[in-house]
Amino acid sequence: MKIIYSTGIYLYGIAIFIASLFNEKARLLRNGQHNAFKLLKEKVDPNAHYVWFHAASLGEFEQGRPVMEQLKKEQPDIKILLTFFSPSGYEIRKNYTGADIVSYLPLDIPGNAWSFVNLVKPSKAIFIKYEFWPNYLLALKAANVPVYSISAIFRQEQVFFKSYGKWYKNLLATFQHIFVQDKVSLELLEENNIKNASVCGDTRFDRVYDLFSQTKQLPLIEEFVKSTEKVIVAGSTWPKDEELLVRYLKLHPDVKLILVPHEVHYAHISEISKLLDGKFVRYSEANNENVKTTNCLVVDVIGILSSIYRYANVAYIGGGFGVGIHNTLEAAVYGIPVVFGPNYQKFREAKELIAVGGAFSISNYVVLEAQLDALFKDKEAGKIAGEYVKENTGATQMILNLLAN
Repeated sequence: MKIIYSTGIYLYGIAIFIASLFNEKARLLRNGQHNAFKLLKEKVDPNAHYVWFHAASLGEFEQGRPVMEQLKKEQPDIKILLTFFSPSGYEIRKNYTGADIVSYLPLDIPGNAWSFVNLVKPSKAIFIKYEFWPNYLLALKAANVPVYSISAIFRQEQVFFKSYGKWYKNLLATFQHIFVQDKVSLELLEENNIKNASVCGDTRFDRVYDLFSQTKQLPLIEEFVKSTEKVIVAGSTWPKDEELLVRYLKLHPDVKLILVPHEVHYAHISEISKLLDGKFVRYSEANNENVKTTNCLVVDVIGILSSIYRYANVAYIGGGFGVGIHNTLEAAVYGIPVVFGPNYQKFREAKELIAVGGAFSISNYVVLEAQLDALFKDKEAGKIAGEYVKENTGATQMILNLLAN
């Protein structure tokens, strides 16, 4: 099975090379993997002790981030190596200051895995969520490097639990410990005689709670929302979300909408302008006077959404009419109810927020209007959302306590 797997990875590398001739993302991936060893040879300090964190992309990075940052606080002499598989993670976080080195992960073939482990000589390796690279796991085991999986989720349909997946399942024994997000994952592992696991939850709850405690004051937003208790903050929105929200705004002029689109390029802002008949203010052009003249503020800058949620009475999370919703926890942590479209089933926290009464899914305008009208009168749903986030914090410290042993 190892030979079949490694052959498949070789063929995948060839496919990436061919795709790189035509596709920018594939080109970034190929070049990043190709140059990874050169970067590592330049930056790795042979006398340092590295803890290696690996994330597939940006979402997994956010789950590993609280552990990295708290580890640095508790053990400032430790160096952190952060690797990514996906360009969408690396290109955005290649300058992340919480890690001493940020790199692509070289392709998971035996030679690369052995060379990587011998070059870095990590004291520990931490794979985040769905990352299980067999040749790297085997190389780490041979080098006696303890390996951990954090924020992991397991489902019956994964290859580990198939009749033909015994080799993959055996790889789970190479982990010193597997920290899973929920009891379902733990029970599935235990049913398959995998005992090196425990439930610790999702580190993203710690991350959003940290952001909540460090939230920024935004004077222009404060001026915009002054004298009203009907503020919708719509984060990471897409065109379908915006169409529904603008329709609601036009029919409810007493409401104020802060629209934070997922894409802030000129073409998208122009489409939003058409929806709003030009009656809005762009955050990049806002001042204390013009924010008083509109009931819609369109945020065309990045990096402040998590702080903007503090000014909401209701949060709307975009993406639910596409492939899936964006981060609900960033809003819920402020103790406000959360609304999103119908495609949320892949997100455990969204389903749990709905179950406890802190979040609500809408499928069309009629449902949206009724839900927003109700939530502006409901003071309990937001409290429930905030308590849900608070009650689920603590995963980071649980992980660090075991890593310290």
